[in-house]
Amino acid sequence: MIKRIAQWLACLAIAALATGCATSKPYDYTAYKQSRPRSILVLPPLNESPEVAASHSMLSQVTMPLAEAGYYVLPVALVDETFKQNGMSTASDIHGVAPAKLKEIFGADAALYVTVSKYGTSYSVISSDTIVSASAKMVDLKTGAVLWTGFASASNNEGNNNNSSGLVGILVTAALKQIINTATDASHDVAGITSQRLLSTGHDGGLLYGPYSPKYGTD
Repeated sequence: MIKRIAQWLACLAIAALATGCATSKPYDYTAYKQSRPRSILVLPPLNESPEVAASHSMLSQVTMPLAEAGYYVLPVALVDETFKQNGMSTASDIHGVAPAKLKEIFGADAALYVTVSKYGTSYSVISSDTIVSASAKMVDLKTGAVLWTGFASASNNEGNNNNSSGLVGILVTAALKQIINTATDASHDVAGITSQRLLSTGHDGGLLYGPYSPKYGTD
């Protein structure tokens, strides 16, 4: 019996070592590097959250990290007006437009499709948590090929530890956070962090540096 247990523990140890030594497969940038887009059309984000402001909030946040990454981003106000003049005002309708048609209208190399899955603040007696989660994909408007996909999430509770504050301290902190979150748009600030994480460069799985970045071609 003891021998059997020892054999079982040895098998578990070997499995643990194999899992620890396994490495994740590097992100496949083949299509991305072949396309090397210079200009990006950002489409209005799809909103899967119950908050109506989610789409506009995220749209206002994603252009900066794209520009910082070295891409030319078509002005979102001009893009929005163009869609309205063509009878399209909802993100779902716009996301349904064929890539070739978007290429014909805007002349951009690629389009960024964003979906907001979480946006808003949840409240409880001793805490409140504002979370924004979003996914994105970049599509070559000439070929329709998906060049890149990503996901990111952020919370205004990251790094917080109230265990040493005591019950009174926790309740006071929770009350203050609820007042601040109600008086201000906490989700919008968190959306900014999410967009930075989603569209970050310089790491495996992130965006490649664009042609207007001094680091272009180094990734």
